[in-house]
Amino acid sequence: MKKKVLIIKTSSLGDVIHTLPALTDAAAALGEVQFDWVVEENFAEIPAWHPSVGKVIPVAMRRWRKNILNTLVANFRGKGSGEWKRFKQLLQQEHYDAVIDAQGLLKSAWISRLAKGDSYGLDKNSAREPLASYFYQYPQAIDKQQHAVERVRELFAKSLGYSFKELPLDYGITKKLTANALNSPSNSQLQSQLQSKLLSNLHSNLKAQLSNSDGDTILFLHGTTWETKHWPESYWFELASRVTESGYTIVLPWGNDSEYQRALRIKQQCNKSKQIVVLEKMTLNELAQQIIDVDAVVAVDTGLAHLSAALDKPTIAIYGPTSPGLTGTYGNHQIHLQVDFACAPCFKKDCNKSHRPINLPTVVLQTLLFYKKSPANKTVDKFMFDKSRHNISPECYLDMTPERVMNALRKLLNQVKHQ
Repeated sequence: MKKKVLIIKTSSLGDVIHTLPALTDAAAALGEVQFDWVVEENFAEIPAWHPSVGKVIPVAMRRWRKNILNTLVANFRGKGSGEWKRFKQLLQQEHYDAVIDAQGLLKSAWISRLAKGDSYGLDKNSAREPLASYFYQYPQAIDKQQHAVERVRELFAKSLGYSFKELPLDYGITKKLTANALNSPSNSQLQSQLQSKLLSNLHSNLKAQLSNSDGDTILFLHGTTWETKHWPESYWFELASRVTESGYTIVLPWGNDSEYQRALRIKQQCNKSKQIVVLEKMTLNELAQQIIDVDAVVAVDTGLAHLSAALDKPTIAIYGPTSPGLTGTYGNHQIHLQVDFACAPCFKKDCNKSHRPINLPTVVLQTLLFYKKSPANKTVDKFMFDKSRHNISPECYLDMTPERVMNALRKLLNQVKHQ
């Protein structure tokens, strides 16, 4: 008999993606199993990519909590939008063999108690919010000093009674997304439009590259939520120049007006701007299919970087105020570039050291120290001594130069081609 399991993992984008390998494990270990998934409405596309997911139950906790009192009162009086009532009805339609809260927060634990079925989650020493553990019938002890993907895999294995240690890491979404891409007229039109735009703009050598499956297209994920996670825009300008000078094509997605304007500036600042394509605004599904089609990704610390890893795409991920140790991109061909700065990682959304001017002697000293630690770099790039280039914010990105990222990108592409 098919086992039915409800997953509660509502957000964020990266956390939702980190949950996917556990579903693949369970399907491999248990055979017939169907997962329903409670997830924030903005991320509702993602669970449906996995073949073991039957029903996606969108929730709007982020939107509701902005005016939680009015929402509760309106629903109590029967004058609300009915969203909460419909969510609760959908949640309680099925009786589940197991309800797994993979979030470990009070809000997700509360949802687990509303659902029908034995509830599992993180124990008080494992959950981000220890009080959440008291909502579960079967709290599980999970080692916090391992990557988020492995924590969720272990939680599912303990909750459902199987071993995952011999199972390969598999997010399980590429096959379905690829099939969707082949069968979707809208996506076919999108790809045709992109190829047409690229081919009409690029010179003959690049046209030949693009028509060849070995031609390299690099996607820049330049947008993120925290101000401190943003790589300096001038660095993006320079990296774009280096990438296009090397004969590669750059694809720039965007999700809001700020990101769109940045994408336009990156293109405009590049001497070979015809080798840069600013995409139309895309859904998560469309962007995932676009990531599948490129050769590599350069990303800041953003949820979309985790999507790139889940799609088994070679990725350079840049970390400033955060650390990739427990929550970095996870999978094959992932290179984490982490800043080397006294106060990093600080895990702060704002930097009180930003905009402090850096004088030329400081730049020279930082440069020499950087190259001393990197003996493979035999020459010092002229840009390292450009004072204006180092008036950047946050300062921790000083040594995270475009040269360093470009070198890592070349190395990664070479490794992939010769494996």
